[in-house]
Amino acid sequence: MVKLYGHPISNYYNIVKMCLLEKGVPFEEVQIGLEKTEALLSKSPAGKIPFLETDQGILTETDVIIEYMDVAFDGPSFFPADPFARARVRELMKYMELYVELPARRLYGAAFQGKTVSDEEKEAVKLLLEKGFAAVKARAKFGPYLMGKELTYADFYSMHSLALATRVTKAVYGWNSLNEMPEYKTLLKKLGERESSRKVADDQMKALSGGGA
Repeated sequence: MVKLYGHPISNYYNIVKMCLLEKGVPFEEVQIGLEKTEALLSKSPAGKIPFLETDQGILTETDVIIEYMDVAFDGPSFFPADPFARARVRELMKYMELYVELPARRLYGAAFQGKTVSDEEKEAVKLLLEKGFAAVKARAKFGPYLMGKELTYADFYSMHSLALATRVTKAVYGWNSLNEMPEYKTLLKKLGERESSRKVADDQMKALSGGGA
């Protein structure tokens, strides 16, 4: 059985966890923090979570883990069979990671911990987020899922990148960035009703309240 290392408060941990649940892959959760201990660095050289321990070794980086488990285990694939359509899914995942979640991460302290951020930093991040949401909107199809009629890994990715970034824009700017994509509001509700989504959300709430997963 594979082991998923990380913590339920991590959005990337939760992306992988949701994908494993949807794929039907048996896995064990091993909770660890982000402190750069020798034990962590021996498994994840960049000191990042999540990482996946397999019989063959350890894999890091969320998109790499998703690619691996998609072909390594039985169960449904959430990548299209067509090579170009598959590439489009991966492209949208990268858009959400690099152009939405990554800029939003610069404001996590202000949004969730009450830390002070300069007006210049807030303005710089807002410009990046506006471009990022526009890029996602330009690629998304909402038919009803992000990439069309079929559920894909991009949908699972979005629950823990776009949705999280929206919490940041609301907290820091009073800007509901989902208003830029009203179709995504409908999709987010649909995704939130899935068993995997409820499981991930429940475990995250337990972790935030100090109850563990």
